[in-house]
Amino acid sequence: MNDVSTKWVYSFGADGTDGDTGMRNLLGGKGANLAEMSGIGLPVPPGFTITTEVCTHYYDNGRSYPDALASQVKDAIARIEAQTGARFADPENPLLVSVRSGARASMPGMMDTVLNLGLNDVTVAGLAARADDKRFAYDSYRRFIQMYSDVVMEVDHGLFEDALEEQKLRCGVFDDTGLTGDDLETLVGTYKQIVRDESGEEFPQDPNDQLWGAIGAVFNSWMNARATTYRRLNNIPASWGTAVNVQAMVFGNMGEDCATGVAFTRAPSTGENSFYGEYLINAHGEDVVAGIRHYGDMQDIEFTVQQNKLYMLQTRNGKRTGAAALRMAVEMAEEGLITRDEALLRIDPIALDQLLHPTLDPDAEKKVITQGLPASPGAAAGEIVLSADRAEELAAAGKSVILVRLETSPEDIHGMHAAAGILTARGGMTSHAAVVARGMGRACVSGAGELRFDETAGKVYIREQELAEGDIVTIDGGTGEVFLGQVDTIQPEMSGAFATIMGWADETRRMAVRTNAETPADARTAVDFGAEGIGLCRTEHMFFDVDRIIAMREMIMAVDTAGREAALAKLLPMQRQDFEELFTIMTGLPVTIRLLDPPLHEFLPHSAEELADVAAAAGISPETARQRALKLSESNPMLGHRGCRLAVTYPEICRMQARAIFEAATAIAAKGDAAPVPEIMIPLAATGRELEICKAAIDAEAEAVAGETGTRIEYLVGTMVELPRAAVCAGDLAQQAEFFSFGTNDLTQTALGISRDDAGFFMHAYTDAEIYPADPFVSIDREGVGALVRMGVEGGRAARGDIKLGICGEHGGDPASISFFEEVGLDYVSCSPYRVPAARLAAAQAAIRCRG
Repeated sequence: MNDVSTKWVYSFGADGTDGDTGMRNLLGGKGANLAEMSGIGLPVPPGFTITTEVCTHYYDNGRSYPDALASQVKDAIARIEAQTGARFADPENPLLVSVRSGARASMPGMMDTVLNLGLNDVTVAGLAARADDKRFAYDSYRRFIQMYSDVVMEVDHGLFEDALEEQKLRCGVFDDTGLTGDDLETLVGTYKQIVRDESGEEFPQDPNDQLWGAIGAVFNSWMNARATTYRRLNNIPASWGTAVNVQAMVFGNMGEDCATGVAFTRAPSTGENSFYGEYLINAHGEDVVAGIRHYGDMQDIEFTVQQNKLYMLQTRNGKRTGAAALRMAVEMAEEGLITRDEALLRIDPIALDQLLHPTLDPDAEKKVITQGLPASPGAAAGEIVLSADRAEELAAAGKSVILVRLETSPEDIHGMHAAAGILTARGGMTSHAAVVARGMGRACVSGAGELRFDETAGKVYIREQELAEGDIVTIDGGTGEVFLGQVDTIQPEMSGAFATIMGWADETRRMAVRTNAETPADARTAVDFGAEGIGLCRTEHMFFDVDRIIAMREMIMAVDTAGREAALAKLLPMQRQDFEELFTIMTGLPVTIRLLDPPLHEFLPHSAEELADVAAAAGISPETARQRALKLSESNPMLGHRGCRLAVTYPEICRMQARAIFEAATAIAAKGDAAPVPEIMIPLAATGRELEICKAAIDAEAEAVAGETGTRIEYLVGTMVELPRAAVCAGDLAQQAEFFSFGTNDLTQTALGISRDDAGFFMHAYTDAEIYPADPFVSIDREGVGALVRMGVEGGRAARGDIKLGICGEHGGDPASISFFEEVGLDYVSCSPYRVPAARLAAAQAAIRCRG
């Protein structure tokens, strides 16, 4: 798009405005707000906004501008000159402007800014005369040279800081306020010499050259490293681009009749309905970044007073704590300022998730030593331990520990439960460590690729930092940062507004919210957070306790059905007790139990010594055990002998688990309570025939238990849809399945051909390049995986009108994914216990958007 008739520049000011707050996508948040403020008559310094479409053109066309842009910018500068009476390069009354970024989404401090643009060796004298203050003029000039040279000319800003320190030393002053106008004039000369030495060029004196240099720098900064990282962490597409805002400068530091400050229409930390603000006399203002629609919400207002005249520089929706956001939303709705729907939409579900966990004290000193992925929210500090056994041992002794591993596996479950936090070198947002940590409410940072291990010495290396067991680190699972030493944390506090918002959300949402849980502790936590049942009980997690893993390994080592059945008989009462506890906690609520899913080799030890212990317990030789372990080992276990394939091959495993479920449900009924209606989920089915075989085994056990006890239990048999074929052939599966639960973790892996445990090493490059708009293991890939889910929903309902449809992958706790699941009409989402409140809110927001 390079049509000369296209409007690339939108002016704002007292003589009128070209835009308004509804044009945020085109003008960016800051530009849209400035236009709106001008339009309602606030005293805004005049300026103009170069649209986000120019940024798109800039990157699509070899970093060049549209043909008509230069003339439109020239006209916009003339409008500023007409309103201010000042002119570019005027030696007596020079026009000075700021050049700032302004994306449609707030990106604080991520992109470049230039202030005092228009100063040169001539206009600095005009500024001094206008302010009657040589010191002010040359201080402004030297700041401009430093900022412009750093941002536009890429001269190291540290060189200017060094020169400033040397000047202060020569003048015998302790800070720059002690420097006179003459001192600062000398410093300006030094700064210009630095520019010549470092760049080989003179510092530009033409304000128009300065302007275009600054505009280019802002557009270039859209793709700088910190902005790219921020966009990736906050799911902001690079294609959105940034606008550029050019605005006449006003000064809060011209003298005692000047000031700069910020005000909030409510207290940002508590949400209290009281005006709050602060200002400094004769002081510099700070840049602010883009905001969003600002009517009916708490405002953050930046202002400057220049020579007793008030200027409003910006207003935006004020940043607030999670607790303050809740209070404001509830109070504004109760006061009738906004509707309940607006109150619900105003709260970020992710921020709600953070409220349930400890956070770092913002005032504490911190030393970041590395960063990974923010896999599970919360902050935790403790001693480094390198094994799950050691974590359990030290935690039992009352110590706080951080379990640090290359990656975790189901064998580490006891250590993960004992640890205050988990740090891994490998794994993405849905790795084993991430999923289990979220379920347990543990802070977790995964995919910290700079971690290096020396297992023999018991050491961990992060760059040049050497850490050993016993050294203390702090992790922030909300940002992915890892800190050396202990950083103080703040415990969460639940306000009455939390319960009110949750109540409103429950009244509004259509989808139910269940939890992924298999331990009584997780189930109770989820119920406390409002879960309406269990959507995924992963039975494999129940077999890793010390007293169970032995029997499990005996079963695996057995060479025939009789041997397996003997070992399974030991596991049966344990499984029955597990299910009875869950049914009791979830009285009256649905419980979906997934039959054994992982390949059997995952339950076997790795060392020869441990394998010998297994052989002894199983009554076989160590060599037989070794051969059995080798036979079970798989080159690609994720697509190997697992899920329903185990039940087809070893139906006695399926029968044992089904019997345990039915006996547990019968035991509940025998106590006089209403018998639960278990939902038995067959994993990894790709064909209706697989379901038919497994369902026959389940039905047979149901009949057997009913015959033995005289109690017949109602139950459902369904499947986890986690293979593309299952989604495509959903109608075939629905002939047997009474419910589908979409396992989007594996469905994403199998659909995209990407391992979720390995994706962390390269996925950021994919999201930066917008191959995927967000990490598909965090937010569902609508076009690919989402299409398979939609196909499964439609096929399942066509074949069985009353089929129950849910999702139990980690996407069940992601607000963007929940919005998609509402659109396709799922009956429920299921997520980790600590994500239940966020899912309840996100489901309500999705319902509001779908009906609106």
